Amino acid sequence: MALLRKFFNQTRKPEGFLGKLMLSGMNSGHAKLADWGFEHLPELTVSQAVDLGCGGGRNAGELLKKYPAAHVTAIDYSALCVEKAKAYNRAMIAAGRCTVQQGNVAELSIPGESFDLATAFETVYFWPGLEKCFAEAAKVLKPGGVFLICNESDGTDPTGTKFESIIEGMKSYTAQEIEAALKAAGFSQVEIDHHPTKPWIAVLAKK
Repeated sequence: MALLRKFFNQTRKPEGFLGKLMLSGMNSGHAKLADWGFEHLPELTVSQAVDLGCGGGRNAGELLKKYPAAHVTAIDYSALCVEKAKAYNRAMIAAGRCTVQQGNVAELSIPGESFDLATAFETVYFWPGLEKCFAEAAKVLKPGGVFLICNESDGTDPTGTKFESIIEGMKSYTAQEIEAALKAAGFSQVEIDHHPTKPWIAVLAKK
């Protein structure tokens, strides 16, 4: 049980051998949720996009496909995730269309008002202070920029709340809590969608 707990705690910041095991299934394990989330994006002209908490890099790769004229920056707190995301997007990095870097969403060291689109898939559970981190996301978006958040847990489902007691520092936020934090952070419009059969939520915010 202790080993299982240690393994699940790797979802927060993958490190070491267990972190590599967790990362090996992260891209495929979150693919259906991410693809459902991508369906919520409106028609956008995107020249610069950023994926916050990029994990294994699959969603950054999908952004590169969806917006073939865009440059995508992928950021993660975990050095292992950065390594994995670089490997996944190696060709696009070589082509000059993708940058992967280590960073903290609570203090983003990237230029302000640079991005048309920001995304966050299965990651805000671990962000240190939701309003502060959302303010950082707002800071790097251009006026009118869009922020997509997609979570498997809507903050009320039994599985999500169970994992809060297993994974250190995890908080499954409700859609209402996310909306309130987004508006407090400076986003003007927030739209929320619940999956019809799963506790998945997609939140679309506009700066």
